Amino acid sequence: MSSGILAIVPAHAFSLADLSAGDASQGMKLALEKGASAAIGLLGVQDGFMGNDKVRIGLPDALNKGARMLKTLGMGQQLDALTLQMNRAAEQAVPLAQKALMQSIQTMSVQDAKGILKGGDTAVTQFFVDKTRAPLSAQFLPQVTQVLGQLGVVEQFNAVAGKLSSMGLVPKDKALLENHVTGKTLDGLYYMIGEEEKKIRQNPAQAGSALLSKVFGALR
Repeated sequence: MSSGILAIVPAHAFSLADLSAGDASQGMKLALEKGASAAIGLLGVQDGFMGNDKVRIGLPDALNKGARMLKTLGMGQQLDALTLQMNRAAEQAVPLAQKALMQSIQTMSVQDAKGILKGGDTAVTQFFVDKTRAPLSAQFLPQVTQVLGQLGVVEQFNAVAGKLSSMGLVPKDKALLENHVTGKTLDGLYYMIGEEEKKIRQNPAQAGSALLSKVFGALR
């Protein structure tokens, strides 16, 4: 190749192969931190779940028959209150995830970082799911149970669910409302982390970090 051809290559051209292992690792850790913190900030406030139709928690689909039965008994208002309370429980639980998410970032290896970097639009989010879903489920459940317990209809609703479960109409792990809310809380958290990750990948310059711009810019 002649020097004349080389001269037309932009001086700022930068590829994935040019990234050092350190830059890749630090860039991914920063992206993880930004995505997690932004998601928690959006969800862990009043109406963070209830006011967002992408993550709002509704009654379990499998229990809709039970909900209709309760409404026919004049309990429609209680079910509306229950829906609000489910989302309030999620909003209160989400901030508890901060420590676990940050700890998982510290365990990330250089190999993890490279895999995430070359992964799809939500590879960062999948890393969090793999590392934190099980422990966060255990951590969220008591908080969700406490908030839901403040509403008397929960016991009645779980009683209906239990009957449906005993008839084989509802899986046992879906028969308790607190399990449903805990799972949906985590679904919402990871969804929002994924949305933040997409923003960083699509426009790294707007992330406000030269390192993120360098790392994710190398993919473009």
